[in-house]
Amino acid sequence: MPGRRGPDLGDLVARTARGDQDAFSALYDAVAGPVLGLVRRVLRDAAQSEEVAQEVLLEVWRTAARYQPERGEVMTWVLTMAHRRAVDRVRAAQAAADRDRRDAARSHTPAFDEVAEQVENRLERELVRRCLRALTELQREAVTLAYYRGLSYREVADLLAAPLGTVKTRMRDGLIRLRDCLGVAS
Repeated sequence: MPGRRGPDLGDLVARTARGDQDAFSALYDAVAGPVLGLVRRVLRDAAQSEEVAQEVLLEVWRTAARYQPERGEVMTWVLTMAHRRAVDRVRAAQAAADRDRRDAARSHTPAFDEVAEQVENRLERELVRRCLRALTELQREAVTLAYYRGLSYREVADLLAAPLGTVKTRMRDGLIRLRDCLGVAS
């Protein structure tokens, strides 16, 4: 049908906040795909992505009453939750790995060949540096600010005095080039 629009997400969130399960079902149908897609891009693991996406959608159900339309669109609100939850999962996994390394170092019984591990880490760091140098200056700036300084897309856009869409495009293109350069399977 020409001119057909999707459901009014703002109305669905308001009804969900009042406990309307049918509204939540419609909201779920409208946002589940984008949520899973975003989470999968961050985590790159299908099982974990599905788990995190379900956590996010449960959080939407629980916190629908806190949605503030004046602060942004429903899809933005939901995808922000999804991105944060996915990044938290990555950070938790990294923290667990760091904790395991510290425990192994304290027990003085390394679970790996320390010299080989150091050499491998050094080679990986050099490969990342070389791949970063292969990016355009604009891509490198955006990726570096977001991933090494921990800034959000909005903060990167503000710092670079560039439109948010431009920063997102730079990030996407830069990350694709990095993935290809590093030989990471998508």
